[in-house]
Amino acid sequence: MATTPLPPAAGNPSFDPAAVGLPPPPGTDMTGICFRDPLWLSSFPLDRTYVFDYFVLSPFYDWTCNNEQLRSRSIHPLDLSHLSKMTGIEYMLSEVLEPHLFVIRKQKRDGPEKVTPMLTYYVLDGSIYQAPQLCNVFSARIGRAIYHISKAFTLAASKLEKIGYADSENDSASTEPKIEKEAIDIRELKRIDHILASLHRKLPPAPPPPPFPEGYTPPASEAEKGPEDQQSSEAQLASADPIIDQGPSKRMKFQ
Repeated sequence: MATTPLPPAAGNPSFDPAAVGLPPPPGTDMTGICFRDPLWLSSFPLDRTYVFDYFVLSPFYDWTCNNEQLRSRSIHPLDLSHLSKMTGIEYMLSEVLEPHLFVIRKQKRDGPEKVTPMLTYYVLDGSIYQAPQLCNVFSARIGRAIYHISKAFTLAASKLEKIGYADSENDSASTEPKIEKEAIDIRELKRIDHILASLHRKLPPAPPPPPFPEGYTPPASEAEKGPEDQQSSEAQLASADPIIDQGPSKRMKFQ
């Protein structure tokens, strides 16, 4: 297994943290940077055996992790049989699609079966990136959606303003063209009457109304009522109206 040069020991007085490229303080966002070493890629194959040695060269690597202790003892840094017996920060190779994609997870181990994921990195065609956290992804997607929705409402409002401006111009124009449009064409009207009359002649006569049920007496119409009935009804209406009884001269006058 090819290994990269190891940094000086931490107990050495000449140990310089800046020289070995210690990771930035916790909380530093490194999703905007990318690492790629064409010289290493041209010298070694990129597979599950050598990908961690390539990841060590990147600024994402934490030199205080458990994997580095295994490398110093000439043990493969991803050997789970040794990592499970240790506690602290470690890196694991979670997914592999050789030779294009490798996913490396940074996690904190508190026991053989107890680990807490921290960050995720991926090597895509030789370039190493830090994957954004899920909350940042949701925030970016929601912000982009709100931006497009706001832009759509602004565009719709501007078009509605143009439509309202055009309607106001049409309302302020002279009404002479409207009178010409609303003029009735006599010839067209006669033509429609002729068509309706021809259709009426072609239709069969209306069927007689159904008979009334037994015991039902239909109300008499005004024409069937006799003159005596009409006079009695008029007398009842007249007696019911106090204004008619009093007459115009007997109405109350309001000052």
